[in-house]
Amino acid sequence: MQPSRDISRLIEIMAALRDPDGGCPWDLEQDFSSIRHYTIEEAYEVADAIERQDFGDLREELGDLLLQPIYHAQMASEAGHFDIGDVIYGITEKLIRRHPHVFGQDAAQGAAMAKGRWEAIKVEERAAKAARKGDATPSLLDDVPHVLPALARAEKLTKRAAKVGFDWPDFASVQAKVAEELAEVAKAKTSGDQAALHEEIGDLLFAVANLARQAGVDAEGALRDANFKFNRRFHHVEARCREDGIEPRDAGLARLDSYWNEIRAADKV
Repeated sequence: MQPSRDISRLIEIMAALRDPDGGCPWDLEQDFSSIRHYTIEEAYEVADAIERQDFGDLREELGDLLLQPIYHAQMASEAGHFDIGDVIYGITEKLIRRHPHVFGQDAAQGAAMAKGRWEAIKVEERAAKAARKGDATPSLLDDVPHVLPALARAEKLTKRAAKVGFDWPDFASVQAKVAEELAEVAKAKTSGDQAALHEEIGDLLFAVANLARQAGVDAEGALRDANFKFNRRFHHVEARCREDGIEPRDAGLARLDSYWNEIRAADKV
């Protein structure tokens, strides 16, 4: 079997890997649960390549990510649930349905109007999905995935609630809420109640996610960027310790801070 630019070859390869007669023993042992974490990891690898602007890696990581729906669909086909054709039909049907201003007669004037129509159609879809499941009173929050990173899920939950007016009136109000939650954290810390401290720090993080949303900032993306910045700056601290012939653990906080401030100052130039 030879590689190809045609997606049908990828489908054939996956079927061969899962073939009980001569397939790969490892692939044959897998099920939906055992590979689900790979699906999440591959999505993060794609995001990482994008953030690094490494388009060679991005091409490769997109291929790894593309394998995941092919893999899941192959297992679903074996079990008689659906196949990759059903998956492709479903997403093409959804895109056509959600873009009547492109594929229908309902022209949209600008991106804002198009987004508004998209959201209205999604509301209808959520109601229809709930009806199929026998839930007469669907929640606006029902289909916010539990497996999202906690910060991203907090932002999505508050964004959904805001659609029905359950929201802070302005940025200053959320800022005050963050200050209030920070004071609650300090109070719980003083009390020595670890369970209360756990809860209050969670409330603080939730309030900060809401603050980011109010400011129009992607909280998950902002934290990833902060992590990247910390990583890069700490590498500088370690490099300066090597230059001075001292182990970081022996350098002392004052010296480590001085190295940190060097790279901070350089970043601001």
